[in-house]
Amino acid sequence: MVGSTLWFSLLLAAAFARRATALWPWPQYIQTSERRYTIFPHSFQFQYHVSSAAQVGCSVLDEAFQRYRDLLFGSVSFHFPQPMGKQHTSEKNSLVILVVTPGCDQFPSLESVENCLETFSQLVQRSPEGTFYINKTEIEDFPRFPHRGLLLDTSRHYLPLASILDTLDVMAYNKFNVFHWHLVDDSSFPYESFTFPDLTKKGSYNPATHIYTAQDVKEVIEYARLRGIRVLAEFDTPGHTLSWGPGVPGLLTPCYSGSHPSGTFGPVNPALNNTYEFMSTFFLEISSVFPDFYLHLGGDEVDFTCWKSNPDIQAFMKKKGFGEDFKKLESFYIQTLLDIVSAYGKGYVVWQEVFDNKVKVQPDTVIQVWREEMPVRYMKEMELVTSAGFRALLSAPWYLNHITYGPDWKKIYMVEPLAFEGSPEQKALVIGGEACMWGEYVDSTNLVPRLWPRAGAVAERLWSNKTATDLDFAYKRLAHFRCELLRRGVQAQPLSVGYCDVEFEQT
Repeated sequence: MVGSTLWFSLLLAAAFARRATALWPWPQYIQTSERRYTIFPHSFQFQYHVSSAAQVGCSVLDEAFQRYRDLLFGSVSFHFPQPMGKQHTSEKNSLVILVVTPGCDQFPSLESVENCLETFSQLVQRSPEGTFYINKTEIEDFPRFPHRGLLLDTSRHYLPLASILDTLDVMAYNKFNVFHWHLVDDSSFPYESFTFPDLTKKGSYNPATHIYTAQDVKEVIEYARLRGIRVLAEFDTPGHTLSWGPGVPGLLTPCYSGSHPSGTFGPVNPALNNTYEFMSTFFLEISSVFPDFYLHLGGDEVDFTCWKSNPDIQAFMKKKGFGEDFKKLESFYIQTLLDIVSAYGKGYVVWQEVFDNKVKVQPDTVIQVWREEMPVRYMKEMELVTSAGFRALLSAPWYLNHITYGPDWKKIYMVEPLAFEGSPEQKALVIGGEACMWGEYVDSTNLVPRLWPRAGAVAERLWSNKTATDLDFAYKRLAHFRCELLRRGVQAQPLSVGYCDVEFEQT
């Protein structure tokens, strides 16, 4: 893998200074010159340095080179370069990549090189006559935070596989590196479990059409890997599990009305040994299917009403000495589940309620902060989580399913993840954040324009230096980047009044 500080002197590099200042996200350091180079598509090559630890045959880079060649040049015909005035012009026909550390097939592999290629692709300019050219540029670039995520909810509305893969492409353009896949929820269970096939048969919207097969999941994981993106799978319990119930009888808690069952069900039943036997077997499968070290185990929004109504739960509470504190019951369940997952060699991410309810978790647990106001303002929550020694992810101000009229990206952009009171050691525990696109009112018809380019505001906040806060400068660059997304076939919505040289056309 390339070193954490990625220097790449693009001796081909960055078209006009005007063009260079259109980069998104903004690099840590950039210096351009007037020296310009012409690029001939028919002879241009991405090449491995002779001393590179990765060479031809490294699938991640071989495929990335071809992908970016197609993004840059497509099927364009060659145009002989026109005279370019007094600027220093000559020809360059290769970009040489030097990979320092061995390990081509690590998971995910060579994220830094992927990001380098994306930056390079944004620096290439094309004249009105069709000539490709680029200016000499020196860039030092590396991400501010290691975890730069995007959440998609595929339960409330099923997203076709093609929509997920297309999203991964645009994530790579924005230098996101974690796909948080909220696979299942109350609404549906589209994940096809080979251990418990009835979960999908009885819990999905349509087991013939609205599911993710084992092959689909493998394709998502590999497609993401080739773009330097990890897949963080979420299976949220004990709440948000109504779709699990039909496929696993006895898993959910029967709710009571008075002394009789009401016919409805609540969260997972934490009082039964069968519950933990099921979870042990199910998460053994999940641990084998998803190779990332981390699983997201949810733990949010557990409604205690059904538990309170159930006499068996009440008896279990009494036996355990929990009194009437249902947070203790929730903690009992979650602690047991975390022990199960830890035994499979996995780490875990949980929503902030697990921390708020004082569940005993491992020191390396990652806490995801998603509530803006309750129980405290989200920056106060970040302070509390890090002061307890836990790593934190911020999502609260970046729920992209919340929309308003006008340029709401500005509010998103101006969030500073470390704007809380705390020591440098605390702030070092903030490993990044995630933009979240929940699916109550989002499916494949409106996913793309609602995500892009708004999610790009989160991407730059997590990538660029904290001093990158000039909204006018950001607007010019993001508007330009949005036009580049249109050129690449991404139906990104406009930021304001204006136009792009290449408008989106439905294909």
